[in-house]
Amino acid sequence: MAENSVYVPVKTLVEFMEKACTAMGIPADEAKIIADVLITADLWGVRSHGVAHLKMYHERIKKGLQLPTTRLTVIKDTPTTAVLDGGNGMGMVVGHHAMNMAIEKARQYGLGAVAVRNSSHYGAAGYYTLMAAKEGMFGMSVTNAHPSIAPTHGVKPMLGTNPIAVAAPTDEAFPYMYDAAP
Repeated sequence: MAENSVYVPVKTLVEFMEKACTAMGIPADEAKIIADVLITADLWGVRSHGVAHLKMYHERIKKGLQLPTTRLTVIKDTPTTAVLDGGNGMGMVVGHHAMNMAIEKARQYGLGAVAVRNSSHYGAAGYYTLMAAKEGMFGMSVTNAHPSIAPTHGVKPMLGTNPIAVAAPTDEAFPYMYDAAP
């Protein structure tokens, strides 16, 4: 255990996260999603995408860079595909809704692909792919990222890490999942 780490029971952390999110103006049902995505990342040991992000979301909401309430708009919808506008809302809520929509389309037609625009940071990409794997489906999630990497022989960051995750059910007690930001 790290010397400066604080360990909290998961139930206590869930309650805190949900209260903190609702105090920022996030609706209770959306706060539950956000808490689950962030706490799941911490439970995986992926602190870079865990509850430490709460401060960043709070700052972004205070500065008006993102909205606390997510208002999704369906821009295009076909039996197997959709395009959603996240309305500059909470990325985890948008990602959760998009994957649920893709799962429903795949359940009916064998394939579901949902693209999102005007969203924000959505946490660990693997969270969403596991939603599909738990339903017996292959899941894939990709996103763009702000430039943070200089190209070969470059000095100025021009490339994003552009995370990608995939998950699939297995015949074991757990699914296969790959989640990386190469």
